[in-house]
Amino acid sequence: MSKPRLVGINHVALEVDDIDRALEFYGRLFELRLRSRSAGAAFVDIGDQFLALMQGRSQPPDRARHFGLVVDDKEATRRALEAAGVEILPGRRLDFLDPFGNRVEIVQYDQIQFTKADHVLRGMSLELGKSEAALAELEEKGLAP
Repeated sequence: MSKPRLVGINHVALEVDDIDRALEFYGRLFELRLRSRSAGAAFVDIGDQFLALMQGRSQPPDRARHFGLVVDDKEATRRALEAAGVEILPGRRLDFLDPFGNRVEIVQYDQIQFTKADHVLRGMSLELGKSEAALAELEEKGLAP
């Protein structure tokens, strides 16, 4: 019997103390498009994926556990973080803790192998390419366009 294959990530759910405060925080950093909302959750569209903000944080701030958000412009994100007074964590990456203790790593689309289909990028009003290093990574895996 063959095992099922992982195909991708549909969404990431983050625990937050307050949905309104989470939407306000992430809205200061990024353009947000709300998919839907309920009393204890908000769902933010990211093209063909989404971020689920779920009310109820019970653990301490994350140290090593994190999730990565892909952006079109990493330096613009750095400036937005600085303007919002968010502490950027030390290290070579662009990591920060949100007000609820979730560790977030920011990566730029053209520098990584993660790829959105052209029709999804068009639907998001984005025209993004890949760096030579990212293309080489994709080529090595037989995934180059």
